[in-house]
Amino acid sequence: MRLIFFILIAGTLGFCETTKHEPKKNNDGNVQAIKTGAEQTEKYLPLLKGKRVLVDSLKTLGVNIVKVFGPEHGFRGNASAGVKVADEADPVTGIHIVSLYGAKNKPTKEDLADVDILIYDLQDVGVRFYTNINALSRLMEACYENGKEMLILDRPNPNAYLIDGPILDMKYKSGIGMFPIPMSHGLTVGEFAQMANGEGWLKDKVKCNIKIIPVANYDHEMPYTLPVKPSPNLNTQQSILLYPSTCMFEGVYVNHGRGTMFPFTVLGSPELKGKYEFSFTPTGIKGMAETPLFMDQVCYGLDLRNYDTGQLRKTKKINIQWIMELYKAHPYKEKFFDSKLSKQMNNIEIQTGSGLFRQQIIDGKSEEEIRASWEPGLSEYKEMRKKYLLYP
Repeated sequence: MRLIFFILIAGTLGFCETTKHEPKKNNDGNVQAIKTGAEQTEKYLPLLKGKRVLVDSLKTLGVNIVKVFGPEHGFRGNASAGVKVADEADPVTGIHIVSLYGAKNKPTKEDLADVDILIYDLQDVGVRFYTNINALSRLMEACYENGKEMLILDRPNPNAYLIDGPILDMKYKSGIGMFPIPMSHGLTVGEFAQMANGEGWLKDKVKCNIKIIPVANYDHEMPYTLPVKPSPNLNTQQSILLYPSTCMFEGVYVNHGRGTMFPFTVLGSPELKGKYEFSFTPTGIKGMAETPLFMDQVCYGLDLRNYDTGQLRKTKKINIQWIMELYKAHPYKEKFFDSKLSKQMNNIEIQTGSGLFRQQIIDGKSEEEIRASWEPGLSEYKEMRKKYLLYP
């Protein structure tokens, strides 16, 4: 009997989780609950009959579980960003986990030799620099190369309403940006897989044989609260909704909450003392940020923990005013974009995918001028995107 492999972050994201969202009404006015692809067992369990599969939630259905492929942050979603993950036995189930964020980033021929179908069920947050879609593309390539089918159990994108930011300039292609899409792409993973196939983005422009179980009763405008944090530093709904705007601070000399229990929702620096009243002190936190920027130093800046994220939904724009404001307030302008000094993982060009953004901020360009430079690429992407949508 051939095996079926299943990739799932924090395996508890399966069938029995309660999700928070704005319910959708059908034509009769009755409320319909969002159902992720994984929750619609009746649509895909017949495909798995007689085969061995994975993991927690499938195990409860009496399915014989064999092994797991794990992405960045690990199978249970508890490894820090950028930290290599080794193969291991899952502490909850004892199942063998093959890491795709360590010695290799793609299944080998040997890994897939006894596989019929690979099941992909991984929560994404809808931004270019969140690496799950990169893992998905490599899995698609591996499936094609080894003649395997991929079944995608789709999930809502909590930032699906937001399509904004510069299109990646491919000369800044990196591990956090592999495809010519904006910072916030407005796709579910199922839709992205269709786009990667359709636009020829896989290696040698191959097309993976995919089958998608769509989310039921869902559209891109619906608010959706993740039942389980997708990674250690996206630990609140506020951080997830601010992430498209605040993650660009990974490319500048400002702490963006790493080393606190509220990452991506506070921004600050010791050098902004006297400019802002709000302060916080980053510390080493195991599994989140063990040596954060400005560790054990009091940072002054912006507290966005109670920011009304409805404003982002209303404008349908990432917020670039925060980075403009903090650059203007910073007393040592030459330090602000110095990625070596800040010991950040990436510079601002890699983070935003734009070679213009740094100089635009330095030159004091207006938001309107900066946004104008994202065109016509952003509008062209929005039009292209329509071909691959599964939801209104």
